[in-house]
Amino acid sequence: MVDLYEPMHPYDSGFLDTGDGNRIYYEQLGNPEGKPALYVHGGPGAGFPKRPTRAWDPECYRVIRYDQRNCGLSTPHASDPAADMALNTTQHLIDDIERLREHLGVERWLLDGASWGSTLILAYAQQHPERVGEIVIQAVTTTRRAETDWLYRGVGGFRPEAWDRFRDGVPESERGGDVYQLLAAYARLMEHPDRAVREKAANEWLAWEDAVIEGEPNGIPGMYSNREMDDRIAFVRICSHFFSNGAWLEEDQLLRNAHKLAGIPGVLVHGRYDMGCPAQTAWELAKAWPDAKLHIFDDSGHVGSQAMTETVRQALEDFKHRR
Repeated sequence: MVDLYEPMHPYDSGFLDTGDGNRIYYEQLGNPEGKPALYVHGGPGAGFPKRPTRAWDPECYRVIRYDQRNCGLSTPHASDPAADMALNTTQHLIDDIERLREHLGVERWLLDGASWGSTLILAYAQQHPERVGEIVIQAVTTTRRAETDWLYRGVGGFRPEAWDRFRDGVPESERGGDVYQLLAAYARLMEHPDRAVREKAANEWLAWEDAVIEGEPNGIPGMYSNREMDDRIAFVRICSHFFSNGAWLEEDQLLRNAHKLAGIPGVLVHGRYDMGCPAQTAWELAKAWPDAKLHIFDDSGHVGSQAMTETVRQALEDFKHRR
């Protein structure tokens, strides 16, 4: 078991101007001369947790965490109708990571993240493999269409009453067709000029996300909806925008291009009963990426477990002296 370190607080913070009206908030923690590591949050649109971290060795790591476009402390915030979602795509987020690396003078870094963060990590690493030293991923997802269809339709077979409510959150004329039409209907509601309409749509979406998680091992009631209203609106506006567009990724793109990760050691940590991200994806990624080691835990869902947390912390310990 890896002991927790003393709480690590930021020694530096700032905003990165992307040149298109967006400003990306970032923080640095730990040792300024240590091994660079970037934490990539989920959602998309969740923002990173604004609390001290104790998982990283503060003597060995220079930890960088940031808010992706239009969420957290980054501006403009997606709760503002004036924020232009056309400037927030997967490629924009990949470019932001690379821009942040250059801004901070990092040559190569470890990447750590979960859920949507794993999709963004894989997409970035496949474009810039020379900039990635190691990868640690929890709750593996590649946001391919089969996964999105499962999360926003298929898993409704386990939660039919909650899924009916989710489906009925859009106008009746837009409830038919495939899951992408449903998600696009939510995306349109999140662009409505009436804030009350946006709030209602955000609450319906988050009620569904909560329902998916609550029944898992270690599920947390209200995990997604337990945030301020502006953050709820931003989260759902960004999520519906990304997922209704397939995250601008070709189907199976990240699995098909896993060979580009050759030589990058990875640790994949997944809960067998993850209702949002079925373990099949983690299994397929591990087979396509020989340098990755997969750990599947029977006591876990999307939220994780103590055993999953310990495995992630052990991976960070194992990688901290690797150059």
